[in-house]
Amino acid sequence: MSETSQESEAKPELKKTGMGPKAVKDKASSIRLSEAAKPASISHIARPEVLKEEDNRTSTIRRLSDLKSDDDDAGSPNSQESTQQQSYQNNAAIELINSVTGADEEGRSRQRVLVYAARRYASALERNPEDYDALYNWALVLQESADNVSPDSTSPSKDSLLEEACNKYDEATRLCPTFHDAFYNWAIAISDRAKMRGRTKEAEELWEQATKNYEKAVKLNWNSPQALNNWGLALQELSAIVPAREKQKIVRAAINKFRAAIQLQFDFHRAIYNLGTVLYGLAEDTTGTGGSTNPKEVSSNELYNQSAIYIAAAHALKPNYSVYSSALKLVRSMLPLPHLKEGNMTAPPVGNTIAPHRDWKRTEFFLNHEALQQVIKAEQKQVSRSLSGTIAEVTNEENSAIRVEIPDIVSVSSCADLTLPPGAGLCIDTTHGPIFLVADSWESLDGWLDAIRLVYTIYARGKTDVLASIITG
Repeated sequence: MSETSQESEAKPELKKTGMGPKAVKDKASSIRLSEAAKPASISHIARPEVLKEEDNRTSTIRRLSDLKSDDDDAGSPNSQESTQQQSYQNNAAIELINSVTGADEEGRSRQRVLVYAARRYASALERNPEDYDALYNWALVLQESADNVSPDSTSPSKDSLLEEACNKYDEATRLCPTFHDAFYNWAIAISDRAKMRGRTKEAEELWEQATKNYEKAVKLNWNSPQALNNWGLALQELSAIVPAREKQKIVRAAINKFRAAIQLQFDFHRAIYNLGTVLYGLAEDTTGTGGSTNPKEVSSNELYNQSAIYIAAAHALKPNYSVYSSALKLVRSMLPLPHLKEGNMTAPPVGNTIAPHRDWKRTEFFLNHEALQQVIKAEQKQVSRSLSGTIAEVTNEENSAIRVEIPDIVSVSSCADLTLPPGAGLCIDTTHGPIFLVADSWESLDGWLDAIRLVYTIYARGKTDVLASIITG
């Protein structure tokens, strides 16, 4: 399918910190896939657009005024020979940055600042070749300079600037192996190089390098949903290149990264949306291979439904994003409308969480914007005979059902408790006390946990009306 860029956002300046969204890439829609009629071939199925990696680089750049001027080198303890050697090594990078010209006056002005910064960092390294902060900041300068170069430029090439940035990050992390920001930004630079190479073996190797650096960044700074999200995107890109026998393992690893990012930041709409797209792709693959023969694995219909849940949640959190709106039009019919999620869980009698296991029953539940609701179907009329022989009709009234109002939720978590029947335990702590349920499988439990948390997060962000319009409109 053709890919065109339709939406982009301004990239942050070099000295800023934070993680904003990058440009998104669109996939042309051809037909709308519905549950009722799935085409035999999946090669022309419309797919949700995939978001690119967030390229907003973390930065710890020192102010230029904090760096000594070139005139201060006279008192440097380094030998003249060492200084000359360092200067020789830096010349190539300086020449690369000098040859970059901005597309407009603002770009040219910004590039002059970057050239000035690069020279300062070069001077700092001549005085102290083991200054990993200077190496790191110089790599950031090279990366931003690469952003000012058009992809088809040959003098200098975008790739050569990124390659030089990677060399600086490599050296910085060699000097400081715990420099997680350097590993993170290095992975972004490698990813940008991989994107220029399409679906080639060289691209595959670069994506593998990027995933390894994201892994290092996460191990050093586990509390980074952005790094986890980008790690998942890199794995998603890698899965499109590797042989088919390796694809599903990498796709499931990407799912785990997106889910981990969401668990760190429940309103991280980019990771929520990306999880929806990767699940959609997995559903397509499952459909294309005739479905799974393993009854324990999730069916393609269930994967489509899960995909729709995450895309709907992303849209509810960010209703003005056109990418999310377009994707929602594609997948909304895959939701169990007028509900967001439906499925079976094993539940105790109402009000008796410590009931014997034999009293727990597997029943249907649904989740919407208001509550998690148990469905208890009224039993049919039964005929009974009294001791006197009189025949009478007895109607069993509908039993009371479990209902958890979204505003009453305090926390949602998995649980393992001997008082629960065997299986994947779910604990919903509410303002009225805990409610325990058991999902059909651990994978099913993940789906319930995410869905309930997302609905609560949407409520907490004041977007319940948006979700309500999606599933009831």
